[in-house]
Amino acid sequence: MNWDWNAVADFMPHFWDGLLVTLEILVLGSLISFVLGLVWALLARLPSRWVRWPVGAVTEFVRNTPLLVQLFFLFYVLPEWGLTFSALTTGVVGIGLHYSTYTMQVYRAGIDAVPAGQWEAATALNLPRRRTWTAVILPQAVRRVVPALGNYVISMLKDTPLLMAITVLEMLGEARLFSQQNFHFTEPLTVIGVAFVVISYLASLLLRTLERRLVP
Repeated sequence: MNWDWNAVADFMPHFWDGLLVTLEILVLGSLISFVLGLVWALLARLPSRWVRWPVGAVTEFVRNTPLLVQLFFLFYVLPEWGLTFSALTTGVVGIGLHYSTYTMQVYRAGIDAVPAGQWEAATALNLPRRRTWTAVILPQAVRRVVPALGNYVISMLKDTPLLMAITVLEMLGEARLFSQQNFHFTEPLTVIGVAFVVISYLASLLLRTLERRLVP
């Protein structure tokens, strides 16, 4: 095997383009999964079964079907119904929706872990139900689930290459396109592999910092 540094230099502009797309997917997808996961978790706790059952059915369906199938459905099937989005938008929404069903369970566990005394204290203080959630329960629950949420961010990062299947040119997509055009496979794929390791490591360091500051 001959390592070609010129191929690495030629690939780097494509790499930076792919890196920006990957980080955009990761940040926006994480925001969607965190917010929507919390919405799922709160809806699942409502007393009305007409809300709880549909929420449970939808989240179970999404969680138990492959992300790639969901991406294909959003990108190829929805346009037949008149709903057309760009590949990047479809990828961000798809990966955010998929992981929201996992973060939902994380939030559920965090809420269940809040001591019963906190609920009783809020009741004794006659706090409104909304105030009880926003000022007492959710702050404690979210602090407890930071490590688990961080792990899903790293998992989401490693799933971004799946978006290549719907023509999103993230890091691996750029590497594949460059390799096919220039017949250099070792160099771009090695660069991509190292990039994933570095980004995952930096994300884990950030997670540990947040954990030390937020987790009781």
